[in-house]
Amino acid sequence: MEQERLKRAALLVATSAAFLTPFMGSALNVALPTIGRQFGADAIHLNWIVSFYILATAIMLLPAGRLADILGRKRIFATGLILFILSSVFCALVPDVFWLVGFRVLQGFGSAMIFGTGLAIISSVYPPGERGKALGINVSAVYIGLSVGPLGGGLLTQYFGWRSIFWFTVPIAATSLFFLFRFLKSEWAEARGEKFDWKGAIFYAMALVLIMYGFSQLPGKRGILFLISGLAISAVFIYTEQKTAFPLAELTLFTRNRTFLFSSLAALINYSATFAVGFLMSLYLQYVKDLDPREAGLVMGSQPVIQALLSPFSGRLSDKVEPGVVASSGMAMSALGLIVLCFIDSGTPMVLIIAVLITMGGGFALFSSPNTNAIMSSVERKYYGIASGTVGTMRMIGQMLSMATALLMFTFFIGHAEITSQTSDRLIISIKYSFVIFSALCVMGIFFSLGRGKLRREEIL
Repeated sequence: MEQERLKRAALLVATSAAFLTPFMGSALNVALPTIGRQFGADAIHLNWIVSFYILATAIMLLPAGRLADILGRKRIFATGLILFILSSVFCALVPDVFWLVGFRVLQGFGSAMIFGTGLAIISSVYPPGERGKALGINVSAVYIGLSVGPLGGGLLTQYFGWRSIFWFTVPIAATSLFFLFRFLKSEWAEARGEKFDWKGAIFYAMALVLIMYGFSQLPGKRGILFLISGLAISAVFIYTEQKTAFPLAELTLFTRNRTFLFSSLAALINYSATFAVGFLMSLYLQYVKDLDPREAGLVMGSQPVIQALLSPFSGRLSDKVEPGVVASSGMAMSALGLIVLCFIDSGTPMVLIIAVLITMGGGFALFSSPNTNAIMSSVERKYYGIASGTVGTMRMIGQMLSMATALLMFTFFIGHAEITSQTSDRLIISIKYSFVIFSALCVMGIFFSLGRGKLRREEIL
């Protein structure tokens, strides 16, 4: 009975917090045109509001997972919630777009601590036979946030201003913090006493920053130089991790665990191919289709509603059927939707757009929960924090690359011009080329997803 109460408490805490950041991201996507008009920000600055948050989260996820294994998952989770609350308040009070970008970085650090430990807490209390269902509920909370975000963000922006989006999240985060201390009495720190790899964390952060910045500056010489520098530091990071007694990243999980390796790569490719869809469709619906924020939110909400409805089902299914099979079918559905979006233009019927978003929502749901279940079930308990951090890292690096691809297309076709009716033709071209790249990635991801092997009989590379 006590164990059952612990399970429910862990799921309640992790799930309530899991709603926060997806709601924030999808709500803010709808508000970006309004923020751009208020601050006179161009398309690249609007991209920064999303991209710098993603970069900060990606930098912090692995360190957060490792710190959680050493210091305690509950402690790091609570710290993340506190950072999220403070940064939301600061974001609501900013005087210009550059301050907003800066405090979004702080918000990214808090989000990383939440996501880097939430899955680990669930995996710590749920056995493998029940884990898929619990992870499905957790992922469903993420998609509920994504579902409510576009409509909620549109309504809040239209009637109370975009700053109200940040104020809205403060009481939700505070409630999660209360649940954490009130109901979750246990602590988990299987790696307590081990040293934290500060050198590895610095190399890791430097590599991500240089690669992201270099990617955004392509095809110029500066972009190539920073990209090469980032890849070189990545090589140094991998080398030092192999020589460190207590590494930030347990590389043997990738070299000796086929399921972990291919599931992680599948997650990276899936998020690289799909994350920027919300950002691009928000701009398309409001600048090309001339919808207001509320109407755009209603259209965009069709995708995550399907995700929220199907995620618990796909999570339970992955407890009974090979997770790789379920996840691969989801990746295929996402690829189909992206291929259709390659042909989008100003005359595309709204019914077709909604149908494509619904199809992609089903694909996301079938992929995410089973893929996460495969990753978390393929490692032993002492690596739950690292595995949870890896899940989040693949997601955030994928999202970062997805936004960087969109930014690259904007740089090519729009430059620093403000998006208006005069630049809408170039906006459509940027969106279409982005979807062409995303479609190719998603098709490639199907093969990585299928290559993970069978979870229920351990395979060693």
